[in-house]
Amino acid sequence: MMKRQNNNSNRAERIASKVQMLVAEILRDNYSEDKLVSGVSLVGAVAHGGLQFVRLFYYSRNDDIDIVQRRLDEITKTVRFELAARMNQKYVPDIKFEYDDTLDRAERIDALLNDIEK
Repeated sequence: MMKRQNNNSNRAERIASKVQMLVAEILRDNYSEDKLVSGVSLVGAVAHGGLQFVRLFYYSRNDDIDIVQRRLDEITKTVRFELAARMNQKYVPDIKFEYDDTLDRAERIDALLNDIEK
């Protein structure tokens, strides 16, 4: 007998993916002139808390991540309002932007490996 997949987990992934796509469109459409926000790329999303909360992971070309994070925190409420208008769901999850340092860590590992080779 085949084991059933957890539908709630699949739903969480679908919701997170949908939120990521829509927020990326909102940032592109509404904040293309904002130099801090226009350099942001959403690279992932995870739904938590019974789908009430979505963490959006981003990467930025700007070196000062603290300034970028503050700007994203400033616009979160407005972005969520626009998200509610674009989602055809009764409930819209809260969103939080988090910097994804995966590329930075990969570069540090590459640098360490290059140092070992020398």
